[in-house]
Formats: sequence, structure tokens, C-alpha cells
Amino acid sequence: MKKLTLFLTMLVAFCMVNAQPEIKFDSQTYDFGKIKEEGGKVTGRFEFTNVGNQDLILVNVKPGCGCTAANYSKEPVAPGQKGFIEATYNPYNRPGAFNKNIRVTTNEPRFEQENAAPHMIFIKGEVLKRPPTVFEKAQYTNGNGMARIKTGNVSHNMMNTEVVRDTFKVRNFWTKPVTFTLDAKHDYITEVGRNFGGALQPGQEGHIILQYDAAKRNAFGQVRDFVTFTTNDSLESRKAIHYAVNIKEDFSKLTEKQLKMAPAVQYSAVSHHFGDVQKNTQNTTTISVKNIGRSPLAIRSVNANSGYFKVTSDMKEVPVNGTATVTITFKASNRAGRQKATVDIITNDPANPVQVVDVDANVL
Repeated sequence: MKKLTLFLTMLVAFCMVNAQPEIKFDSQTYDFGKIKEEGGKVTGRFEFTNVGNQDLILVNVKPGCGCTAANYSKEPVAPGQKGFIEATYNPYNRPGAFNKNIRVTTNEPRFEQENAAPHMIFIKGEVLKRPPTVFEKAQYTNGNGMARIKTGNVSHNMMNTEVVRDTFKVRNFWTKPVTFTLDAKHDYITEVGRNFGGALQPGQEGHIILQYDAAKRNAFGQVRDFVTFTTNDSLESRKAIHYAVNIKEDFSKLTEKQLKMAPAVQYSAVSHHFGDVQKNTQNTTTISVKNIGRSPLAIRSVNANSGYFKVTSDMKEVPVNGTATVTITFKASNRAGRQKATVDIITNDPANPVQVVDVDANVL
């Protein structure tokens, strides 16, 4: 009786070990051939069979860049039955040959091993370049409407005492006149001229001049602003212009005596490595900012160039021989890998107005 029980146990174990799903694709490559760039999205279908003896489940279907695969067999595929994965490619603005992969993992036993390689399927083809649009011919590719601004982005490095003017070309591709009205959102960005009246006529190209006043902006370091024009364009009524401005303090008018009596900053550190940190955790460090000069030290701004790092200062003005504390907090996301950033500490120290602090962390 004991021998029979042992035999049955071994038989059940053998069956369990050998009962497993197995995927087999009819083809692992789908060739779209030649497709038109303006023809819209194309979809290829991969079919597979479960040649195993247990239900097959697609655990993860991960397409490469420019490709999507949202439609695939979501339910278990029984032994001997077929399933599918549909891969969609958008050829717009992607002329030329392409070869994209889709990584597929299943409930097959081999995926229980760490770092098991996924199944790979591929889509390929060649996108035939479309004829240029009327907007592209005129080099007005910014925006989506019938009236457009040629360049909607501008950047400046400027002193806090400076005023700059920028000329923006505009063109009306519509059959109706288009009006441009600046939304008065900021007093430091104003319209100071244009070479057309209240409306831009059909086919007409003109320009609008905007003025950026750093003194009125009253900020230091890297700042981003935008203004919009309201139009009667039926496709895109609001036209935006974006500013990226680095504002520096102007010390050029300080006398020799004022420079001798100026504040001077001393930092306890100019870099910090948070080391290995766990996902979804928060880690903090501090940097001491001491005023070793002869007049109060103003901390103009503290700012990180990454949203994962938050920076605060407990003081805006540091007395002579006083010390402020700048706190840098790293909020680790659920994504592993190294995160790097820079923190700008801006003060009114004429000798060292901007201190760049390098920070990084390794998310496990």
C-alpha cells in the first residue's frame, strides 16, 4: 500500500511538472511593406497557438518606441487554441524604414527565472515620405491652426536691470482675416509694436514685437513664462509664446567700497550623493549657507532642475556671521535607476551669486 501511494504521488508530481503552457507564433515578423506617411495608423496581427497542455496567459506585452499593442488576448488561451497580438504603428512624421519589436512574457515556467528573456516579435516596413504641407513649405510648423506664429519659443540670458525685445513673425494661411489680441497676463511681457492693423489679411505675413522687462519680473535664476494671443482662428484660437529666461543680478554699478562691504557666502557642501534608496521613499539632506561678509546676505532663490528634488531655505536674509539651512528632499519614485539633478542657490554675493549643487541618488 505504501509503495502504491508513493507511486501515485510521484505520478502526480511528474504530471504537474510536465503540465505547462507553451506559446508558438505563426510568424514572429509582420512586414507592412511600403506605407504612406499620411495614410494613418496601420495594424499588424500576430497569431499564436498554445502548444502546451495548460492554459496560456499573456502576462505582459511591451511594444517598442512608436508602436502600440493595446489589443491582444486578455483571457487564458486553452491548450490547442489560438490567441493574437495586434501591433499598431503610426507612420506620421516617421519617413523611412522601420523595425520595431514587441516583448512578450507569459506564464510559461521559464519566466519564473530572474532576468528571463522575453519572446520577441517584430513589425517592419518603409514609410513613404509625404509631400510637404503649405505650412512646412513656408516654415510655419509651430501650432495647428490656419494662422500661425513662426517660432513660439524664445530664450534669454539677461541681467535683472535689462529689457529685451523680440520680433515674432506671423502668417495667415486662412481665407478670412485673423485678429491677434495679446492676453494681458503679465505686466512684464507687453506688446510694443506690429506691422499690421487689427487683423492679418488672408495670405499676409506680418510681425509682432514683444518686450520682456526683467526688473518687473522681479525674479532670479531660471524662469519660464508664456503669453497667449487670442484669435478668431476656428482650428486653434489661442496662440502661445514660451519664454525660458535666465535672470542674473547686475553688480556692475557697485562701487569699490560697496564691494568691500558686500555679503560673502560660504557653503558646507556643493554636492551630495543620497546613495542607494528604496522606491517610493523620501530622503533629506541639508546644506549650511553662512554669511561671512560685511552686510546681510539675501537668498534670492533655491531651485532644482528635477521634480524629484524639492529645495527649501529656512531664511531669506542671513545676517552677518549668520547661517541659513537649505534642505534638499529627494522623493524616490517607483522607477529604479539613477536620478541626477542640479540645485541652484542664488544670493546677492557679488563674488559668487550662483552656486550649483550636484545631487544624485540610485533608486533600487
